Amino acid sequence: MITIFYDGKCGLCSREINYYKKIAKADKFNWLDIATDPTPLNQLELSQADGLRRLHGLDSTGRLHIGVDAFLLIWRELPYWRWFGMVVRLPGIRQVAQLIYNRFADFRFSRLAHCQIAVNNAVLRRNR
Repeated sequence: MITIFYDGKCGLCSREINYYKKIAKADKFNWLDIATDPTPLNQLELSQADGLRRLHGLDSTGRLHIGVDAFLLIWRELPYWRWFGMVVRLPGIRQVAQLIYNRFADFRFSRLAHCQIAVNNAVLRRNR
């Protein structure tokens, strides 16, 4: 089973994940909203802030995929999206997709209050 760690408080993220949930086979994914419950991130040794900044996924072997690679992990299991994933995997396209996604993800992260609260909480924990 594939585990996806996503930001359930982000409207865009929730809409996209809910769409994927509708079209995915029921036994393929374990969808975890880490904005509401960050404890699953402990197994990855990630702070909530790090988890919220980028989409994270664990494949069936336990390998961690982050950002565009996490999307590719999802897309390879979804009808029609498989083809899109094959295109995004191509050299050059993957790097451009990563650049665009990372810039967008950082912008989104900087604008959402719950993400900034997670950053402040992570700083407080480190300073203890």
